[in-house]
This record gives sequence, C-alpha cells and structure tokens, in this order.
Amino acid sequence: MFANLPSLPVKEALPRLLDCLHTQNRAVLEAPPGAGKTTLVPLALLGAAWRNEGKILVLEPRRLAARAAAQRMADLLGEAVGQTVGYWIRMEHVTSSKTKVEVVTEGILTRIIQDDPALEGIAAIIFDEFHERSLQADLGLALALDAQSVLRPDLRLLLMSATLDAAGIGTWLEAPVVRSEGRMYPVETHYLSPADVAGAGNYPAERLANLVPKTVRKALADEPAGDILVFLPGMGEIRRVAQHLEEKLPPATDLHVLHGELALSKQLAAIHPAPKGRRKIVLATSIAETSLTIEGVKIVVDGGYARVPQFVPRTGLTTLATSAVSLAAADQRRGRAGRLGPGVCYRLWSTADQLQLSERQEPEIREADLTSLLLELAVWGVKDATQLKWLDTPPAAALALATELLQRLQAIDAQGNPTKHGKQLASLGMHPRLGHMVVKGHELGYGATACALAALLAERDILKSMEGNRSSTLPDLHLRLELLAGKRPHTPGFSRDENVLRKVREQAQHLRQRLRVADNTLDFEVLGLLTALAYPDRLAQKEASGKVRLVTGQRALLQTELFNEAAFYAVAHLDVRQQARILLAAPISKEEVVAHFAEQLEQVQELKWDNTTERVIARQITKIDALTLDETAQPKPDPEQVALVLLQVLQEKGMARMPWSEEAIRTRQRLAFLHQLEPEKWYDVSDAALAASLEEWLLPHLVGLRSMEQVTRLDFNEMLLADLSWEQRQEMERLAPSHLQVPSGSRIALDYSDATTPVLAVRLQEVFGLLDTPRVGGGKVPLLLHLLSPASRPVQVTRDLRSFWNNGYFDVRKDLRGRYPKHHWPEDPLSAAPVRGTKKRPQGF
Repeated sequence: MFANLPSLPVKEALPRLLDCLHTQNRAVLEAPPGAGKTTLVPLALLGAAWRNEGKILVLEPRRLAARAAAQRMADLLGEAVGQTVGYWIRMEHVTSSKTKVEVVTEGILTRIIQDDPALEGIAAIIFDEFHERSLQADLGLALALDAQSVLRPDLRLLLMSATLDAAGIGTWLEAPVVRSEGRMYPVETHYLSPADVAGAGNYPAERLANLVPKTVRKALADEPAGDILVFLPGMGEIRRVAQHLEEKLPPATDLHVLHGELALSKQLAAIHPAPKGRRKIVLATSIAETSLTIEGVKIVVDGGYARVPQFVPRTGLTTLATSAVSLAAADQRRGRAGRLGPGVCYRLWSTADQLQLSERQEPEIREADLTSLLLELAVWGVKDATQLKWLDTPPAAALALATELLQRLQAIDAQGNPTKHGKQLASLGMHPRLGHMVVKGHELGYGATACALAALLAERDILKSMEGNRSSTLPDLHLRLELLAGKRPHTPGFSRDENVLRKVREQAQHLRQRLRVADNTLDFEVLGLLTALAYPDRLAQKEASGKVRLVTGQRALLQTELFNEAAFYAVAHLDVRQQARILLAAPISKEEVVAHFAEQLEQVQELKWDNTTERVIARQITKIDALTLDETAQPKPDPEQVALVLLQVLQEKGMARMPWSEEAIRTRQRLAFLHQLEPEKWYDVSDAALAASLEEWLLPHLVGLRSMEQVTRLDFNEMLLADLSWEQRQEMERLAPSHLQVPSGSRIALDYSDATTPVLAVRLQEVFGLLDTPRVGGGKVPLLLHLLSPASRPVQVTRDLRSFWNNGYFDVRKDLRGRYPKHHWPEDPLSAAPVRGTKKRPQGF
C-alpha cells in the first residue's frame, strides 16, 4: 500500500494510523517537523476502504503552504496539480473531476461545510498544523464535529501537528493518538550572552536591526555550507534587515524574502534550492514555521518574535502586537535547520530568556474579533456558541460585542437569527464589515468603488513610509484609491508596495466578478459613506484641528488639515496602543450620515448647567451616540428635567454652599439642638441627612426654576419647617425659643450654632436682678451666658449666674467702672434695676 511513497519518517506510523481510522472516525497524529505528514498521510488515506471514492480535504493555515503541499503530493504521484491532487485558496481553485485530495485554506473549509452540511462526497478532513489554533481552524473543526455527530458519523476527522498537546487533544476529542518518532537531525543551538542582549536595545525592532545582520554574517563565516532561514515578525523588520544585509552580501549569496504578500514566482524562488555554487538567505515571517520545506536550509536565525492579532473588547478593535514566540514555535523554527541534515540554530535571546517563554501561543479564539465566527454560527443555526464542541469556548465579552456589531450591520436579528443580508455576507467569505460595505455599496450604485475599497482595507497598506516609521502615515483613503486607479503621482516620503497593490487589484476584480459589477468606474466622492457602512461604530466628529471624537466618545488624533478640516469622518483603521491615532479615514458629509444612518439618529433634549450665567441651558440635539449633528435652543424645556439638573448642581455644591437665608440657618440650628436632645422625636438636619433626602424636601420646590438667582429666592426656612405640625412648631418655640426676654425687656436671639451648648450673649447691665441661669429644652439645658460690656465685648462666660454675682461680679465691676464711668455699676446687682443705656439716659423700665 505504501511502497510507492518516499521513505520519510512518518511512513512507519501510517499502518497504525490507518488501523485507527478503520475502526474510529477521529484520530490525532503527532509527528515532528520534517516527518512528511503533510504530504504522505493524505496519499496513504487514498487506499482506505472507508473512503468509498470520497474526497479527502487537507486544511492548511496559509495559502503558500496549501499550494506547496498540493504541488509536492502531485510531484510524488508524477502528475500535474489539479489531477489527483488539487488545491483551493482565495481566488484560486485548481481541481478537476479526477481530484481526490484537495488542499484548502481554513476559510474555504468553512464555506464548504456551510454550503453542504452533510459534506456529500467528502470522506475525510485533515486538520494540518492544528497546534497553530487559528480562529478559522477552531471554527472549521467545531462545524465538522457537529456535522459528524448529526449527519455524517462515517466522516473521518484527523488532527495533525508537530508540537500539539496530543494526549490532551486526544482526550478532549475522544480519539486515539498515533505518534511518529520521526527522524530529526541534530541541531546545534546557540544563545546570546546576557551582555549582548542588554546592548542590543529595548524594543523588538531595534534589537532585530542590531542583531540579525551581525548574526547572519557570523553564520555565513562560521558555516561553510547551507542556506540560512531568518525568522522575523513582520514586513517592516524584513525590509530593514534586508537593507542592512544588501550593503555587504558575500559573493555568490542571494537574498530572498518570504511572506504571504509576495507574488507566487518570488515565493517559489525563496523555497526552491539555490543554484549550484550559490547560497541563499531567506528572510521570512512565521509563514515558514510549518508545512513548508525550504530546500537547502541548514542554518536558522530566530529573531524570537511573532506578530499576533489581539482583539481589544473595550474598543472593539483588533491590532497586531509583536510578542515573544512560544517554546513550541521556537522548537518548530529550530526544527527547520534539521530537516535535511545536521544544522545550526542561532537564537537571538539568552538562556535566561528561554526560561521565560510561554509553552504555547494563546489560541486566537481567546483574543480575536469574533464577528465572523458568530455570523457563521448563526448561519449554521446555532444561537448559543456553547452548543458546539470547542477546545476553548469563545469568550462571552467578545461574543457580546460581535452580536452588537452584526445587529448594527443588519446581519442578524434581535433573536440571533441570520437575515437574508447576513447569509449573503457570510457567503462572501470576508469580514462582515467589508461584506456589508460591498453589498450595500453595490445596491447604492457604487459597486466598483466598494469592491476596490474592500480590497484596500482587507490587505496591508499599499503605501510604505520611506522612514519605516509607523507614526509617519497619511490617513487619507482618497489617496489610496487614486493610487489603485493609477491616477496619483509619487507621494514624497512614501513608496508604493507593488506586491500589495497587485493583490488589491486582483481581489477587487474578483469581488466585481462575484457581484457581477460590470462598470469599473470609481467614484472618489463616496469613500466616506462606503467606509462608514463598514465601520458604523467608528464615525467621528471634529472637535478641534487635529482632534476628533469617535461615536463611542473616545478621542483620537487625526490630521484633519489633510481633509480641509471636514466636520465628520468615517474611520477605517485606528491605532489604540497608546494615544488613539487614526491611520485611515475619509470625510463624510452630515447629509450622508443623516440619510444612511437614520435608524441610529436620536432626538434628545440636553440640559446642562452654565457656570457663567448660572442657568440651566436647554438644547434640542440630533445625535448618533457621542456625535452631535444638529442642535437648537429650546425655550420651554421640561420643568421636571430642569429641576433635576438644578438639584445635581446643588448636590455638587454641597450643603454648606446651599443658599440658606439667615433665618433658615437659625431654624436649622434650633432643629439640630432638638434632635440631639430627643433624636427619636425631632428629625436630623445634618449635612449628611439633608443631602441624602434632597430629592424629598428640595426637588419639588425647584420645578419651574432655571437659575441660581431663582433658587436663592426660595423660602428655605419654611422648607425646614414643612414637616412639622402646628403643635410641633409650638413645642419647638417652647423647647428651643429663637429669642429670650431678659430683665431689661430686650428680646435677645439665642445662638444654637453649637447644638450641645446654646448661647445667650447679653450686656451685663441688662440682667441685673436675674438670679439664676436661664434654661431651654424644657429646663434641661442651661444657657451658656456671654456677659458683655457696654461695647458688646465678653467680660465673663458662665453657666452659673448665681456664682458669678457672688464671686466674679465685683472684680468685673471694678474694671468696668473705670472703663465705662457713664454707666451704672451698682454694688448689689441683684437689687439694682436692669438698664440698657447710661446713667443719664437709662433705657430700662
């Protein structure tokens, strides 16, 4: 059965694997890098009896790997691709009626399952390199498992990987695990010294620019043969390292780059062996970690970083972050050097750093935007994601955000059912945002422009800063569309990325063909509207030159001067890593916003306090969340709503700054005295108590008012007394009188500012003849007497008036007679008549 297959390490495990799949419908295969599992396993399954002429689908995480795997299997069979072995990737479908093994990318698998849940004519699905745990692979497996359990128990599912937690996956999948020991050649591994790491810089880009060229030159000098594969996180780092290396490349050495944006011819040049007598250096992203065998590589230089997507639920945005590779990924990369013979790996980190690496990369499903996944589940007929079998259940927060966005895009209804529009979006195989823009744009008559813009936004930026600096950006989408249409001259400081430009044009043409858009005319004036259709949650309004406010209320930086300081913008790409900065946007008119987002418009009455006029200002506002489209003054606002604003202002000022009248202050002090005297009987009027009950005693009086000047005219004294009955008011006058008549006949106001010690401040001469200290509180509380001189200055403070007459008066009399000779100072104050004036003009009885 396996005689014609090449003698690769995985070959010895094939009989065991076939035995498992003969009796069970699921299996897990663990085989090291270079074992040959990607190419040999699908061919071996062709002879299985259970296949019944059914097709074998092989899932690959990347287009380049899918093409390469199909080509390698076809070569082993001595056929052209498209015969027994074919492939299906975005915009390429190379198969025929003879095809029995079809290599597909992850998004294609989802479409196949959605279009035919019973998977008629398909015997097995192989999930290659499953350890990468991409979102699409997890979704494809969940759907396949559901189809297998309900419709196709005979469908075989096989998970394969080199660094998989095979035992754990096997237990979860309830499937046997087959291991291939493989044949890894020894790889000598070098680490940097701590001093080299410390001196290389603090940031990944800086470290790689310093370390990679030096390490590559060292490897070329130390290793007399073999090609070099360099792992870098992204295109920016690849460009910078390439510039450094190109300056001093040794003779007979070729430099290649390898990433997903390259034309196929350049990808093949990087993969194929170097010409005889020459060596090659391949600068690659993580695309080279798995599935691909790059001929001739015996040396690996691992920069130690990868670019991974990170979804931020707070903003609803996905950004690419540069993070350290996991141990599993580092082992995969290292294994590239030992596929064809003994090799060498240079790791650009220290042995101490090695101990800090995480075991595996976090599965994408835990950190990704789940909008596409949720739409696929809705189309599948699943409203609750937990109904399916997941290795990691999708996070609830990300699902909630996805639900909100899909409803905004009219893709699902309030019950989570897919709409006709939603099913159409899912069939396009692109993010629902861009799908919504394409479909709606086509309906509005801007199909060609919508297809072009969707292609632009789905790919990397076609404009590259010559400085290689992310902060050097031109956020104008209009500029990109002009470049795409060939109507834009050179932009100083920037260059066009021809590879991306080619892909964008191909994708735009593919979309036009799918939607049958005949007219290829681009309308540059509708870019803002189309962008807003894709990103309705990122509409923005100018606040000041260079600053905008997003519909969410978030502030962001935007070079508004590039757009003639337009009032409104549709934002496509936003960098939120530090201060929010808009990377791609287009202006949109207020009329377009009103016309096309009418369902989001709100008519609200806004009331706010104006500190300058100390009035409540009322406006009628037309808005979309945090964006204001129109506002007009409202002369007759709702009085109750105005009262609430006034109440809030008074609450913020606090009880101490309430506009109490003098009378109200004294009443409040008297009530406080009574409360401390009999707390069960008299209510609390402290700051805390009044603040807590402000709505009860103050709010009704604010209805109909709009200014603080009107508030100050309120009778706060009567508000304090409002809850007292007539009997209680009388009792209050008896227990806590506001005034006390003294022997001279004067009515003196009592001071209750200290609730525990009421004070009577009276001139000494007016209480001649008064033997004992007056009391309040029904005789329970003696007043604190402040006995004053004729000039109203205290000469004695006492609670015991009788004692004062007997002991202290004579010393005070001696002093006062000298200072106030015109006043009467009798030797016997108890028998003397109280007076209010001088000897010559007494004011007594």
